[in-house]
Amino acid sequence: MRPLKRSSNQNNEGAQHGTDHPNEPDCQSPPGPEINGCTSGSSENWMVLSISGDKPAPRFNHAATVVGNKMIVVGGESGNGLLDDVQVLKFNQFTWTAASSKLYLSPSSLPLKIPACRGHSLVSWGKKVLLIGGKTEPGSDRVAVWALDTETECWSLMEAKGDIPVARSGHSVVRANTVLILFGGEDAKRRKLNDLHMFDLKSLTWLPLHCTGTGPSPRSNHVATLFDDKTLFIFGGASKSRTLNDLYSLDFETMIWSRIKIRGYHPSPRSGSCGVLCGTKWYIAGGGSRKKRHAETLIFDVLKVEWSIAVSSPTSSVAFNKGFSLVLVNHKEKDFLVAFGGFKKEPSNQVEVLIVDKNESSMGRRPNDSKAPGSLFGKRLSSRLANQLSGGSSRRLVDSVARQNLASVIEQHGSGRKSLSESTLTDSNPPSGNVSLRKQFSNEEDYSRTLKIAKCLEEESSLSQVSDKALGEETSLAYESENFSPHKNGTDGFPVDDDVPLPQNNSKLGPPPSASSSSTCQFYENKIAALIKKNGVQEGQLAAALASQEAAEKSLSSAHKSRQEMEKKLSETMKEMELLKERLAGLELAQEEANSLSNIVHSDNVRLEHDVAFLKAVLDDTQKELLSTRGVLNGERARTFQLQVEVFHLKQRLQSMENRAPTPRKPFHV
Repeated sequence: MRPLKRSSNQNNEGAQHGTDHPNEPDCQSPPGPEINGCTSGSSENWMVLSISGDKPAPRFNHAATVVGNKMIVVGGESGNGLLDDVQVLKFNQFTWTAASSKLYLSPSSLPLKIPACRGHSLVSWGKKVLLIGGKTEPGSDRVAVWALDTETECWSLMEAKGDIPVARSGHSVVRANTVLILFGGEDAKRRKLNDLHMFDLKSLTWLPLHCTGTGPSPRSNHVATLFDDKTLFIFGGASKSRTLNDLYSLDFETMIWSRIKIRGYHPSPRSGSCGVLCGTKWYIAGGGSRKKRHAETLIFDVLKVEWSIAVSSPTSSVAFNKGFSLVLVNHKEKDFLVAFGGFKKEPSNQVEVLIVDKNESSMGRRPNDSKAPGSLFGKRLSSRLANQLSGGSSRRLVDSVARQNLASVIEQHGSGRKSLSESTLTDSNPPSGNVSLRKQFSNEEDYSRTLKIAKCLEEESSLSQVSDKALGEETSLAYESENFSPHKNGTDGFPVDDDVPLPQNNSKLGPPPSASSSSTCQFYENKIAALIKKNGVQEGQLAAALASQEAAEKSLSSAHKSRQEMEKKLSETMKEMELLKERLAGLELAQEEANSLSNIVHSDNVRLEHDVAFLKAVLDDTQKELLSTRGVLNGERARTFQLQVEVFHLKQRLQSMENRAPTPRKPFHV
């Protein structure tokens, strides 16, 4: 086993973000192929994987896929031209090997060789690897599909039929069972495409797919994935004039395109990135624009429809390179992202891995909706319970529980009982069937309401106690009238007071002296009047307690109403936020259109400037030719004038010669 090494600057990166632990075990693994020898989880960054064997040639713009425990790498650019080799990385031995044979089988069983290619797509299908499209040497007019048997290491060309798409590179291909889905790319004339095609691997037939809705704009070097064989996702890429960061989805059941609003982290525009679907999370690494490369590895949660950042790689990582490849490998019940190659200042053949948590990648493990009792869900449930307890039936339930607690307290403590609040709080072992109010209702609001009701019941019980006490005092007074004198001091010197209770057993005192019946009746009437007055005070206190209870209930109902109003306002605010988000999306679209129009206007202005410069140059050349023509014309005029002068002189000479001619002689006649 070769150790996992951190990429350069990794320790500094971890120190800045607090991810390095001094007690963390070394990444050296025990003997044997253990890719998970380092126990770090998904919080770790990309780590360099040391591999034995002859390393493949450094390359970029290649393609890779996984078959079993092997990563297959095909083609790419080396800096000196296009490649046509096949490299295999075996994860059980951590060694690189090249395909043993370069002979490929054509339909006529003649030796054939795959073309050198870049910007192509590689998809696994059972024990085979499918190579689709790309820029090839020699070139072709239509998309070609090659198949590599990983066991025999032999290529074969699939003789496709139907409506074969035009040749392209920088496209995306995903596989759904026995069907390939191809989208977008760039043709040989560097025109961006946004067409959608399907290739049936059984019938070897191409078929164009027609969809409704607003689909992605023409683009290349984007990323695509297929979730649950039903939904196609397209993200980013490069259009004709700019880099994109939009996300679209296609539902294959309805064949409708829809643009997904950005939630969570806002991804920056990027093209040339790599994406891998791991369970319900789509990992997208690298990419960038013409001016800047992006080091962060993004996560798009398909279920939550939300973006987040997994890690932020250093600039020395493979994920920061241009034109690298990314695959998902399952080894020793763990998932790893494996990045290979790419180009920064020169082509690379480095391999790096990122460990992905198994819980994040498993489809079967969905997040549990139930939360802890102290969570927001628990608070909402408590508020619902409080609303239910405000009803009449639940109030009767509280009253019955309070009465049971009062009865149990009275039975346990008798005449010297404690207060209701003390008994419910200090009684740690209540009898069966009489659960304390704090345990019966965990919500504080319900508990306080229950205590108020219990206090009212306690006051009622105190009134009943007062009446019982009055009856007891009447009986004691009756017995007192038989055994005591109405005077202040008894015969034995024991003081007699109206406010002091008399002992019940007075057999030792002896029989009291006789008293008149009128004084006894007056004493009873005074005592009964005092009891009635005390009872009136108790009734006033009870009425005040009931009034305070009604006021508390009114304040509680007003609080519920205000809460409902606040929830209503919150919902309206959320709706307004959604409208603002939609308007913002519309403004972004308008801004994109304005940018595209400004780019078009700029290109037209540049073209016009070139035309004006060309016309100026033509005008200057014409003026120069005109000046030269004028000079030639002036020279010709001078020569013409000189010739005229010479002609004039010749005429004069001729005339003079004619004048000098001798006169003819007359003939001599004999």
